[in-house]
Amino acid sequence: MIHDPRSVREEIQQTRPFHSTAEEAVVALMRTASVIRRSLGQLVDPFGISLAQYNVLRILRGAGEDGLPTLAVRDRLVEEAPGITRLIDKLERAKLVRRDRTGRDRRTVRVQITPLGTALVTKMDHLIPAFEQRISSGLPDERDQLQFLELLARLRAGIE
Repeated sequence: MIHDPRSVREEIQQTRPFHSTAEEAVVALMRTASVIRRSLGQLVDPFGISLAQYNVLRILRGAGEDGLPTLAVRDRLVEEAPGITRLIDKLERAKLVRRDRTGRDRRTVRVQITPLGTALVTKMDHLIPAFEQRISSGLPDERDQLQFLELLARLRAGIE
């Protein structure tokens, strides 16, 4: 078994052993997610938006001209955002998105990315492949990456 010389226990300066390997795995997963989230946040921060706002813009760019209902945007987020309305409010104030109630169902608010929002996300496109390369350096073999994806899917399935 390959084990990184710096364990999660050392990283978080925990002096006692974990109760189980499962507990250590959960803490390691949470720690890894936190490190990734922090690093991605540092990448998008110079552009004046948060990681959650970047995620919304990326989703809306992919949705095309019609945009998406607010709740559909929320459902597609990689990480849950408790205040999707506030998130979209901030993006709208920055003129990166717009809301539209002119569709068939006027109760449904559709959110669309603006040309300014599209330009911003396009300017940021180069960041993600470079970041993916940094992350994949820990698992350079595609077979390992595929196995990792399968393990993550199994973890999510067990929780859901």
